[in-house]
Amino acid sequence: MRLAYFDCFSGVSGDMTLAALVGAGWPAAELQALPARLGLEGVTIEVTDVRRGPFAAKHVNVLFPPQKAHRHLHHIAAILEQAELPAHVRARALQVFTKLAEAEAEVHGSTVQKVHFHEVGAVDAIIDIAGAIAGLDALGVTSVHAGTLPLGGGTVMSEHGIIPVPAPATAFLLRGIPVRPGPIDAELVTPTGAALLATLVEDWGPPPPYVLRAVGTGAGTKDFKEHPNVLRVVVGDKLAATALTLPGASEVAVLETAIDDDNPQFVAALCARLIAAGAHDAMLAPVTMKKGRAGLWLVVVAAPADAQRLSSLILAETTTLGVRARIEQRMELPRELVDVQTPWGAVTVKVAALPDGTRRGQPEFESVRSVSERSGRPLREVSEAALVAWRAALGPGPGGRHQP
Repeated sequence: MRLAYFDCFSGVSGDMTLAALVGAGWPAAELQALPARLGLEGVTIEVTDVRRGPFAAKHVNVLFPPQKAHRHLHHIAAILEQAELPAHVRARALQVFTKLAEAEAEVHGSTVQKVHFHEVGAVDAIIDIAGAIAGLDALGVTSVHAGTLPLGGGTVMSEHGIIPVPAPATAFLLRGIPVRPGPIDAELVTPTGAALLATLVEDWGPPPPYVLRAVGTGAGTKDFKEHPNVLRVVVGDKLAATALTLPGASEVAVLETAIDDDNPQFVAALCARLIAAGAHDAMLAPVTMKKGRAGLWLVVVAAPADAQRLSSLILAETTTLGVRARIEQRMELPRELVDVQTPWGAVTVKVAALPDGTRRGQPEFESVRSVSERSGRPLREVSEAALVAWRAALGPGPGGRHQP
């Protein structure tokens, strides 16, 4: 699995993120094509090579006509909805903007629906957020990590006048995230950068062991004398954790996601669709999610070759914004299906061979139910009769040892 580690030596902003992703291998032409894919007319993107201290870095500048109106969240959602981007990229970008709207609403004592985005609703912020999600997706990144964020200090000029650093929205966004002051008096973490990392980062601190594949260095607009104003994004492949090897085990993909905003009936119906689509198993369990909300934990076991196809089905058929995937070992018992005769008809029994040579039989429920419905006999009586018939057919001797 591919990870991205944000080395926020000099904080993080939207344009620094875009530049670092280009430096890490995202083609600049794809970034420059983004305004057209978002339906933003008259917007162009410059990607240049610059230096910040000893670092050669990429710099991104978004050029657009003057804007007259502020945008609300529903305006941003409309832009993303019609964008020529993958559905999961649009959904993730909207999640970042929603988090940003929640922070702005808290700052101004307003609501998510009514709050104006001001600077962060400008065209460059739309490019920054949609571009960051698209760039990470293009690089194949499935998990994002970051270290402690340096906030800077002092004050900064905003549309509302002079405000302290960190900006109010930034401070709200970074609750629960490791931060430190300094090292200089400047705004090092912008609201856009804070919203991106607050949404995307799954682990704060050193990344897990990985094979380094690319390093992208993105330059901030300001060129500080005190230290290089750059963001480094490191892209690599996670090393598999040392695991116990089970003799004869096979590999399976385990897909999981937690859902707290969908109709449980729809999610339950999806389990049957996943099985029909080739999953080995699909399970639901009730969980309590953030803010005490009741949710469902969906776990799917499948062949690794089917993981991407089944993940796409989960994303398409639920309201979730992401699916976690991992490869695990599965040790299976050899098994076969045998038909046995009961007084009321044939019942299928699943027979498993245990490592010690013992065989274990279990009547298949659907077969038991079918015989029960036809004969009018209780389910338990039909099931027990099937086991008796199977044991009798198995016979005595070493090959006939069995467990009920």
